Amino acid sequence: MEKIKIFTDSCSDLTKDLREKYNIEYLKMNTIFNGEEKEANLDWTDYSPKEFYDIMRNGGRITTTQVPEQVFRTEFKKALDEGFDIIYIGCSSKLSGSVEMGKVVAKDLIKEYPDRKIYSMNSLNACMGEGAVAIKAAQFRNDGMSFDEIVKNTEAIRNNLNQYVTVHSLDALKRAGRVKATSAFFGNLLGVKPIIISNPEGDNVPVKKAKGRFNSMQEIVNLMAENIEEPEKQCVYIAHADSEEDALELEKLIKEKIPTTETHMGYIGPIIGASIGPDALGIFAFGKNVEHFGV
Repeated sequence: MEKIKIFTDSCSDLTKDLREKYNIEYLKMNTIFNGEEKEANLDWTDYSPKEFYDIMRNGGRITTTQVPEQVFRTEFKKALDEGFDIIYIGCSSKLSGSVEMGKVVAKDLIKEYPDRKIYSMNSLNACMGEGAVAIKAAQFRNDGMSFDEIVKNTEAIRNNLNQYVTVHSLDALKRAGRVKATSAFFGNLLGVKPIIISNPEGDNVPVKKAKGRFNSMQEIVNLMAENIEEPEKQCVYIAHADSEEDALELEKLIKEKIPTTETHMGYIGPIIGASIGPDALGIFAFGKNVEHFGV
């Protein structure tokens, strides 16, 4: 069997237990606040989630970087030296330049390791959508698929990852350039909560709106119920930006509406959190191709 290492990055929001369960490693991006740059650690070693999101609640702005070139080189070389081929599944190229940097580094390193394989894949997703795609790749590897089969099958299911996210407003996403500005009016009406999906090209696009927090939670669960396929055979992932009480209520709604046997809850990590803002909620699972939204 081929030795294959699956990498993702800080945008994947994979919790430690999921990374260990599926043997996935991640490449760290960085956050910047008040001129201080810190690793975007998914285990929250530099900030607690509350400390991080309170910065934004209090008017502070946190910016982010893509995966630095040297991080790619260091981590890829380590895996190559251990005899692994590499599949890196990165944040949507519409949201980050990391996949392209991964390709540049891979092209350079393969000259030094001509017998190895490196593939830098655009997940077309972010947050736990990206994480779920990486988990699929790891499952394919664990099932004994070859390198090329993993790449082919993982790319084939990227647009079947259904993401439904609700935020208090689109202001943070608009400032960060992570949502189309022409759609910003969705978040500017009093009490209106936008519903955001990841479209076939990997852009964040508001597609619906709901009046009030609870209605927005119901709406994303209803959308998932309409579009998930074989829910009893998969996990529905829940991600929240320091809004655990609402996330638990969301989990309850999921279990009432969707016959899934498993849910998994975790924080929206520092990179996605810096763009989406506090109190966002998202659910992620595989289902109908997202092209059916026609966006």
